[in-house]
Amino acid sequence: MALTNGTFFKPSLFTLVGVPGLESVQHWIGIPFFISFILAVIGNGLLITIIHTERSLHEPMYIFLAVLAATDLGLTLCITPKMLVIFWLHSREIQFDCCLIQMYFTHTFQCMESGILLAMAFDRYVAICEPLRHSAIFTKKVLISIITVVTIRASLTIIMCPLLMKLHFRTTVISHSYCAHVAVVTLAAENVRINKAYGLLVAFSVLGFDVIFIFLSYAFIFQAVFKLSQKEARLKAFNTCTAHIFVFLQFYILTFFTSFIHRFGFNVAPYVHILLSNLYLLVPPLLNPIVYGVKTKQIRETVIKMFTPKN
Repeated sequence: MALTNGTFFKPSLFTLVGVPGLESVQHWIGIPFFISFILAVIGNGLLITIIHTERSLHEPMYIFLAVLAATDLGLTLCITPKMLVIFWLHSREIQFDCCLIQMYFTHTFQCMESGILLAMAFDRYVAICEPLRHSAIFTKKVLISIITVVTIRASLTIIMCPLLMKLHFRTTVISHSYCAHVAVVTLAAENVRINKAYGLLVAFSVLGFDVIFIFLSYAFIFQAVFKLSQKEARLKAFNTCTAHIFVFLQFYILTFFTSFIHRFGFNVAPYVHILLSNLYLLVPPLLNPIVYGVKTKQIRETVIKMFTPKN
């Protein structure tokens, strides 16, 4: 690494603390994290397999769900293995380039998840408000285009975060369990207003844009549902959205609550910040397959069929 005026420029290694203040009990913290990791990998992997192999599930809603599961799987694999190595093996060092790669993919998968949730909300809007046009609107070409746009948007938006990391660092110790953008930026020994401003721009332009249009989609959906004359029809239409609504709420509530605590919770202990940051990335990949498995009849029946012995 190059040392300049007591600072480091492009250090060869960073050191991840894990959960600052709880280093002595991190091996116990690793147990629920490991269980969550295994369940998330199994759940999302099973969801992708079921949707891929079951031809009756080759519909827009389930294709978007498979992409969401793949995104959750990528996010889990991106941060949890290194986190467990820190907790259990005390191997805290991470190469500078590997840290930037982890940062890039972590935030890219977050942006992709937000984009897929928006696509799923639009799919439910068309299915309920324009049911006769659903198959004409969501053609195979349109599905591929939506998934491609979501992926490219996330990839190009986040690429500037690691590119702007050509900074001098006053320390190489990151008080975090993974290379989050904010955690790395705070180590800089120079003005990082551009980095912070870009981080806020991404949050408002991507997550803010998506959440506004998701709310609008569900507002139109509820309006259409309550106009239905039959109670059974209203319940059936609403039931198709309950899993999406739960996943949407838990993702954005955790995201905005964690961001709020990080920026304004000055009296909150540092380990609370870190645990919340970990949970809001690890909880959605764990819960999403469970929610869709329980609430979606076709997936539930396929899972039961897979694990029921044949006579």
